Amino acid sequence: MFADHFSSVAARYATYRPHYPRELVAILAERCTEHAVAWDAGCGSGQLSVALADRFAQVIATDPSQAQLDAAERHPGVCYRRASAEVSGLAPASVDLAVAAQAAHWFDWPAYVAEVARVARPGALAALASYGILELAGDANAVFDDFYHRVVGPLWPPERVHVENHYRDLRWPWPTVAAPALAMTASWTRDELCGYVTTWSATARLVAQQGTAELDAFAARLAAVWPEAAPRQIRWPLTLVLARVPDRR
Repeated sequence: MFADHFSSVAARYATYRPHYPRELVAILAERCTEHAVAWDAGCGSGQLSVALADRFAQVIATDPSQAQLDAAERHPGVCYRRASAEVSGLAPASVDLAVAAQAAHWFDWPAYVAEVARVARPGALAALASYGILELAGDANAVFDDFYHRVVGPLWPPERVHVENHYRDLRWPWPTVAAPALAMTASWTRDELCGYVTTWSATARLVAQQGTAELDAFAARLAAVWPEAAPRQIRWPLTLVLARVPDRR
């Protein structure tokens, strides 16, 4: 059993969720001592999994949602498996990188930490990545913030607080590994931004409870301050929480 917020929007999730920057993959790979196997827990539709395949011989990408896995981008270096983060099915001491991107806030945190401890090789890197509330220029940012906080704010699941407080309370019990400040960027049209908003768990709740009126109103307000078809730059601050799994022998 798991809190399934995204199976109903799996196709849109695959289309509209942003992809992680190459710099993030480089940061993770450079802090790993070996590059045989990376485990991407809560992989969704593979936004990070495919990027990791450039630096690791094999990427095992797990998610409990079959709908998410069915919509994931295929890559010869990525093996998708239906499994939870807490019970991965991986062999003990088998991975060089255990990472969860925009997913750890949904996990049973103590159980996930125990699973990482079980499957990580001595000296492996344990990593969390999360992107915060997006930023864009001008009046469009105010329209976006109003929708995020006022319209769907009461509908966010409680776990969303971990994203908003930058994973302050999700800390590994192992030595910290330093990571530089990093942001994720994209050049999006207004329609792409609206598509992204439809992938939120809070928006899915809104539509299920009230229909699409508020979502349509948001799109109209956004169009009023962003009338052109040309894309604009979008920015998400990234949170990275890294640690080194010790040798338990």
